[in-house]
Amino acid sequence: MRVSVVVCEHTLDRYDDLREAAESVLGQTHDDVELVLVADGNDRVCVRLREDYGDRSGVLVHCNEENVGLLESRNTGAEAATGDVVAFLDDDAVADEGWVAELAAVYERRDVPAVGGKMTPAWVAGKPGTLPAEFYWLVGVTHRGFAEGPGEVRNTFGSNISFRRDAFLELGGFDTEIGGRQGDANLQGGETELCARMEAEYGHGVYYTPDAKVAHKVFDYRTEPAWLLDRAFWQGYSKRGMEVLVPESGSTDAESDFLGTLLLESGPDRLCRLVAAPSVERGLQFVMLWVLTAAVGLGYLYGVVKWWGE
Repeated sequence: MRVSVVVCEHTLDRYDDLREAAESVLGQTHDDVELVLVADGNDRVCVRLREDYGDRSGVLVHCNEENVGLLESRNTGAEAATGDVVAFLDDDAVADEGWVAELAAVYERRDVPAVGGKMTPAWVAGKPGTLPAEFYWLVGVTHRGFAEGPGEVRNTFGSNISFRRDAFLELGGFDTEIGGRQGDANLQGGETELCARMEAEYGHGVYYTPDAKVAHKVFDYRTEPAWLLDRAFWQGYSKRGMEVLVPESGSTDAESDFLGTLLLESGPDRLCRLVAAPSVERGLQFVMLWVLTAAVGLGYLYGVVKWWGE
C-alpha cells in the first residue's frame, strides 16, 4: 500500500521546521511512502524545495502560483499524489518513524475511509506548568480524555489524519471556504467539516489509532496565557460556527461530552489532588482549567450572537 504524505509551506521563516518534517517522512519504516511538498505561492520556497528535494526518489514538489491557503494547498497535494492513501502533516510537526506503518496497518485490517493518530507535545521552550492536559488541544496536541483507546472518533488533528485517496477526492477534499466563509478569518474547522461530510457519505468517522504518533512543536509564544486565552475564545467561536454551517458535524455532542468530563471528572479529580498534595503548579493548572473553559464559553456565546438567525 502506497501512502502519500502532503506537507505544505508558504514562508522561508519555517523552512528549517519544514525540512525536519520532510525528513521524518522520508525516514519512515513503511516500505512505500511518497512525500508531496507544496510551496504555497512563494517563489523562494519553491526554489529551495526543488534544490533540496527535486532529485530525491519518492518526492514530488508542487508550486502554487499564488498563495491559496493551507486547505487548498492540501487539496492540490492530494490531487498530485499517487498513493492509495493520502496523509497530512504540518510543517511544524515530526512524525514517529512508525507513523505511516501504523496508519497503513489499520487500512489493511479495516474497511474505513480515514485513519488518524495521536499528537504528542514537543515543548520547544519547556513544558509549561500552567497548561492543564485537558486543554492540550489548544496547542495542537491530543488532550487528556480524547479517547479511551483505538476506535472511531469524529476527527483527529489535521497534522495526523489520513484518507483513502479515492474517498478524499470523491468528497472534493477540504472545503476551502472554511476559515474565510462570509469573510470570517477566525473560523476554524476544516477537518471537522470534511469528516462530517465523510460520515454522511460513508457512515464512518475517523478511526483513531494512538500508536500512530506525530510530535507537534509547541513554540514558547503558544504557552503564554494571553495567547492561550485568545486561542480558547476563537475555538469556542469556531465551535458555534461549525454548528451553524455544518449541523451534521456532531459538534454539540462532542463538546457537551468534553464539558461533562471537565465538570464531573477532571475538575473534581484535580481538586482532590490539590487538597491532598498542595503545590503552586497544581493550583495554577486548576485555575487555568476553569479560566480556559470560561474563555471557550465566551467565544461560543459570541458566536451565538454573531450567527443569530443563520
